[in-house]
Amino acid sequence: MPLVAHTSLPTFARLRDEGQNVLSPDRATHQHIRELHIGLLNMMPDTAIEATERQFFRLVGEANPIAQFFVHPFTLDSLTRGDKARVHIDSYYESFDQIKRDGLDALIITGANVSHPDLSLEPFWEPLTEVVDWAHENVTSVLCSCLATHAVAQSHHGQKRTHMGDKLWGVFSHRVMDQHHPLVNDVNTRFDVPHSRFNQVTREQFTQAGLKVLVESEEAGVHLAVSEDGIRVVYFQGHPEYDTISLLKEYKREVGLYFTAKRQDYPPFPENYFTLRNQAIFNEYRECLDLAKVNGDKMPEFPEALVIDTLDNTWHDTAEGVIGNWIGLVYQVTHHVRNIPFMHGIDPQNPLGL
Repeated sequence: MPLVAHTSLPTFARLRDEGQNVLSPDRATHQHIRELHIGLLNMMPDTAIEATERQFFRLVGEANPIAQFFVHPFTLDSLTRGDKARVHIDSYYESFDQIKRDGLDALIITGANVSHPDLSLEPFWEPLTEVVDWAHENVTSVLCSCLATHAVAQSHHGQKRTHMGDKLWGVFSHRVMDQHHPLVNDVNTRFDVPHSRFNQVTREQFTQAGLKVLVESEEAGVHLAVSEDGIRVVYFQGHPEYDTISLLKEYKREVGLYFTAKRQDYPPFPENYFTLRNQAIFNEYRECLDLAKVNGDKMPEFPEALVIDTLDNTWHDTAEGVIGNWIGLVYQVTHHVRNIPFMHGIDPQNPLGL
């Protein structure tokens, strides 16, 4: 069932324009369907905050037919924000105090930009830990994305991520390791996932933390893992929420950093993403770019329009399937214990009978 536009957040209008079914609150009240309230802790930087918001709203809205979805975005005050992002947050986001007061069925935590090798030195570390601790006691399930996975692995399992040397960047093939687990039930046994990161938590670290690896790649490592009980915490290292053009936008940004000398080397292509034709277009563009740098000219127009219609999305359908399964598991638990602490009436070690 659809998202419910319970606020004036512009993302609702954007998704409606894309053709997604988004209910107004008055229409939602006439639907005799169970509602689920999902929090979105959006820690992404200003340049990506609204895009990330749309990506996760879209995934949730498309993923599962059993409920109406009220998605509640919030962020951390410790994250530095510019004026535009601050206005957006103040206008449309909820406070953590409000989230705690009203409660959630599930929580999604996005990635974030960092400046320290040790995540515990980041200004968001203690506020994020507070949110995760609260959610562990009050929310049926927490879904961690990328950096959030690394932070929770360190804060709650003592497993620090390791630097891989080079950036893992592109679209990589993955394989389901346990086809019987309800999170990956009835999805493709092999599918693609985008990645964009310098660090990783290894399979050995997930295993040492008592977590179950569900999806893995020979090239990219673990993508999906889950807590032993099968639902309380779900860990993504990849970015199944990415739009088709997300890696293109990242590549464009990195090229811009190279032109302004904020990056010394020219960025490599994201792996398994651009066609040979697109690579040829960008190689030709690099020649124009380098010539403009030498001559002191302005940056040539990035040839986005020449490639954007040729990009393939090979991950979104499976992402919908996994998120749909996750929401189904949340529904399975909360339908029986709504407004009752998570532990009551359920085996805390195995709430799904796995």
